[in-house]
Amino acid sequence: MDVMAKTSTTTQGLRAAIERSGYYPALVAEAVEAAVGGDAVRSYLVHQETTFDANEVRRHVTVLVLTGNRFIVSHTDEQASDSTSPTPYATTSTESVKLGRISSVVVSRVVANPESYTPGTLPREVVLTIGWGAVSRIDLEPAACGDPNCEADHGYTGNSTADDLSLRVSEAGDGPETVRQALAFAQSLSEATADTAR
Repeated sequence: MDVMAKTSTTTQGLRAAIERSGYYPALVAEAVEAAVGGDAVRSYLVHQETTFDANEVRRHVTVLVLTGNRFIVSHTDEQASDSTSPTPYATTSTESVKLGRISSVVVSRVVANPESYTPGTLPREVVLTIGWGAVSRIDLEPAACGDPNCEADHGYTGNSTADDLSLRVSEAGDGPETVRQALAFAQSLSEATADTAR
């Protein structure tokens, strides 16, 4: 299969995954396709999440796309009617990040019965965390010295953590295919960011 045919197949697969999610597919696809532009799609992940807020059920879809030189994130949320809008509405945003800006790709796997784990067994849950410096979390606490009688102000100490995107998929909630896709996307993104670091 030549590169052009593979690219077309991957792009069609992305569109089909967006349509399968059933979550405003025309809106989501238009936003994602506009962000991707003419770039070839190398890998993708479509993840829909349903949350419960008081008496309301809200849906959210995240689409991650890897191209030859960019990582694209799209979020779409639905909102109930409120004081600003008499009808329900959806908000879609996309962000395009150069691969060279990605500083970390963290994959956390949760496996059942680790003592009898067999390589290749699908994890029960995967958490994919990607950092590129757009959002950082700072945790501060008062600094102290080793003297228990010291009353001096030693300022603060803390940690800064890049936490731009964290996505959790589980076999029970999302199905085994989504877990597989999350792992495949994470591997493609890790490989792509390693290539840009060379």
